[in-house]
Amino acid sequence: MTSTNHSSAATAAPKLRRADGSPVRVVVVDDEASLSDLLSMALRYEGWEVKTAAEGRTAIKLIREFQPDVVVLDVMLPDIDGLAVLKRLRDDGQDTPILFLTAKDALDDRIAGLTAGGDDYVTKPFSLEELVARLRGLIRRSSVVVADSTDPQLRVGGLVLDEESYEVHRDGRLIELTATEFELLRFLMRNPRRVMSKAQILDRVWSYDFGGRSSIVEIYISYLRKKIDAGEAPMIHTVRGVGYLIKPAG
Repeated sequence: MTSTNHSSAATAAPKLRRADGSPVRVVVVDDEASLSDLLSMALRYEGWEVKTAAEGRTAIKLIREFQPDVVVLDVMLPDIDGLAVLKRLRDDGQDTPILFLTAKDALDDRIAGLTAGGDDYVTKPFSLEELVARLRGLIRRSSVVVADSTDPQLRVGGLVLDEESYEVHRDGRLIELTATEFELLRFLMRNPRRVMSKAQILDRVWSYDFGGRSSIVEIYISYLRKKIDAGEAPMIHTVRGVGYLIKPAG
């Protein structure tokens, strides 16, 4: 694990809390005790409540009971792997944001994890500052709010995205989105009528690229279209060979 000097940025970052004022809840799933302890210490320093598990089946039970706001999940576990854990959670209806943690650095592994329902991916070695920043991003996209934040609403035509309540409506109709879908839509809505390339979307929404493997963007654009444009005039458009944009219907 590497270390980078982001102490000033970490100090300036606003504290996160749950909507009811209680601490953010995190589950760390890793069979390396020393790494799990180090992560727990770093996350508790953020003021978060942390629980750990060293095996996949234990993690599933813990997550069901603890109802965390985010999960750090190692792909390689001694009983069942992280992808199997994720599948069982999603089958349960659990939409908790998942950050995969693994020594594997293959592009296919990254895409497999994200298309299986994961939300982000960090490879070992990593910096604690980077991991905490990734988790903060995932948490802010879900139900946890920043205590000192005054997030505005984003509007494109009849589509409204509320960055404070994390609700999305089109012409009054509530649209349920996953954390990653929400972040992708927010990025598009912050740049209305502007064509955003796949590389820009990968960098902003997933914070890394796939070396030309852009299928993850196409997949999530498809998810958004099914939820936002289904049965209505389209708002999300493809500019062939360039990227995607969002604009008012009609």
